[in-house]
Amino acid sequence: MRGAAWRISSMIGLVLLILASGNLARPANANGNAKAIAAAAVSVQAAGNVPVIEISAKKYEFDPSPIHVKQGAKVQLKITATDHDHGFKLLPYPDGAAQTGDPGLIFADHQDCWKIEKGQSVTVEFEAKTPGTYTFKCCNFCGFGHGKMKGQLIVDPS
Repeated sequence: MRGAAWRISSMIGLVLLILASGNLARPANANGNAKAIAAAAVSVQAAGNVPVIEISAKKYEFDPSPIHVKQGAKVQLKITATDHDHGFKLLPYPDGAAQTGDPGLIFADHQDCWKIEKGQSVTVEFEAKTPGTYTFKCCNFCGFGHGKMKGQLIVDPS
């Protein structure tokens, strides 16, 4: 009887851990990328002549992702932490490229990690010089799924 109680409590703990990670309630969807692109287009606002793309940082995801911008465009990303503190790290070189020479993204104010407090926003401004895929990620530990909290910025050729 004692072993059965231990197994039951272990299974309950495992179920609670899985539910806390938020990975059960996300159905597979063939239109997921199209919806993310459409959401990015809807949330673009103009700040002067620089478009602003609003991104939410929440429980192990950035939404929308991927985000497409044109080569040569100046862009602002406004990232808001909706559930608790997060971070935002975006390297200036495309994925797989050498980390030397001219960067593909020219930041107005580059930081290694932009810290975002719960309910607050940060704005990251850059010019997209080089086509490619740039993976961004959370750089402030936010829980069990932190390592999977990534997104993509895709600079399309002009």
